[in-house]
Order: sequence, then C-alpha cells, then structure tokens
Amino acid sequence: MFERFDSFHVNTGDAQIAGRISRSRNGPPLLLLHGHPQTHLIWHPIADRLAEHYTVIATDLRGYGASSKPQGLPDHSNYSKRAMADDQIAVMRSLGFDRFFLCAHDRGARVGHRLCADHGAHVDKAMFLDIAPTLAMYERTDRIFASYYFHWFLLIQPPPFPETLVGAAPDAYVEKVMTSPPAGLTIFAPEALQAYKAAIAQPGAVHAMCEDYRASATIDLDHDKADRDAGRKLACPLRVLWGQYGLIEHCYDALALWREVADNVSGRVVPSGHYIPEEVPDLLYDEMRAFLS
Repeated sequence: MFERFDSFHVNTGDAQIAGRISRSRNGPPLLLLHGHPQTHLIWHPIADRLAEHYTVIATDLRGYGASSKPQGLPDHSNYSKRAMADDQIAVMRSLGFDRFFLCAHDRGARVGHRLCADHGAHVDKAMFLDIAPTLAMYERTDRIFASYYFHWFLLIQPPPFPETLVGAAPDAYVEKVMTSPPAGLTIFAPEALQAYKAAIAQPGAVHAMCEDYRASATIDLDHDKADRDAGRKLACPLRVLWGQYGLIEHCYDALALWREVADNVSGRVVPSGHYIPEEVPDLLYDEMRAFLS
C-alpha cells in the first residue's frame, strides 16, 4: 500500500499530523481525508492511480491513526472540526501548497465542510462522500438515524463511560461499526482492516474519537449555526456522493441539504454502502477524475 508515497509528520501547534505524499509530483495537490474509525489507508485502492495525475496528500486526522491524540479540553474545542481543519491547512502550507483539491469521507468530510467554510479561498473543488451536513442530521434525529448510527450517541456520553466500553473490546467495536450492507466486512482488504483495529487500540485513541464526536454534538453545532445565521455558504464547487444502501439514501435528501449550505452542488447516489473508497474504488476514481479535471 502507498508504495509510491513518502511519509511525513507536521507539527500544527497542539498536534502532530501524520500523512503520506506521492513521490511523483504529477499535477495539482489533492488532499484526501478519511472517516471513522479508520485512517488514511482507506484510499489505498486508488491512491497510486490518483498519483499519476495529482500530487496526492493523505493524512490521518487528529486523534486517528499515526497522528497525535491530545487530551480533550472541557469544551471539546481541540477536537472541533475547526481545529481539525486548521490542522489540514497547516499541513498543506508546510508542504508548500496554498490551493488544492479536497476529497473526504465520513468524519473527514465533516472536517472538509469546516475547512471549506473557514478556508474556502484555499479549496478549488471539494468532494464529500456519504454524509449530510452535521447540523441537519442532528436536527432531524429520529429512531432510524439513532439505530443506524448508534455510535453518534454512545461516544458523546461523558468520559470515561464510552472509553471504558469501547476500550474493553476495540476489535468488536470496529467490526460492528464497519459492517456495511450489503457486503459486510468483505469489502475491506485484510491488512487494512487489521490496521484499523491496531490504530484504535493505541493509547488515547478511543478517547480521541469520543472527543471528535463530543465536539460534533456541541461546539461544531455552534459553528454551523453561526454560519447559517449569517447566511454564509460554501463557495467552491462541491460534488457529493452517497451509497444507495446507507443511512444518507434512506433518511435524507442529500442534494437539498447540501444546497442549503453550499452555492454550487452536484452529486448522485452510487451502488455502494457507506465505505465508498473501498467498496467502489473504480467508480470513485472515475468520478474524481471527471469532477476535478
């Protein structure tokens, strides 16, 4: 995996962000952000192909993978999507990139949303995979949402309760959360799935992912509401894809919700579950090439 890439670590102030950058600089920079409970390895099916056309940067979000896992603050602000977006801007600046393309999945797409909102001048185009806006999802919470995404409500409980439960059986947690209809766990390369399990077993990893979700249920909503109240929208072209077997397709009008927060939105449902980069990598590659060209 990532045989054509070099590893790096960037100090962003209160965190160390780990990532990889394609060895060949074949085109404009493209930042890839992963979801929960994973790492940058989600991009392994298409990273080498993308590196033929772009300078590809794939990072581990703060609290995930090989990136640092600071203790959460009382207001969860150091795991806000604003702080996590600032990490990515610091990474790109340290690598010499002022403007770039962005493709992000799941939690990474929530970071991407805030990145485009706070640092829109640096993003030429963005693609978000299998999410609806966080504020819209929380405001429309119902039984189906809470059943599909039970972890959204488990992980936000005060510490150390969720840390204790998940930490007692991290492999079981990963397998439960990542079992994606209709294919289950078979969509994941065995070495990638093992890497995700190893990552969550690291000291501080469970606390960090809980803080990610606690921030999304508190301070992130404040930031999103402030944008809505001020009438601020994402300005860059945005492409959204979501899986036909997942929660987004069953519960939300994804395009309508994204058009409430962004000016230039296109997208469609794809024949996949939640984990688009690993379930339908060829389709995603084609979509990225078409959209980013």
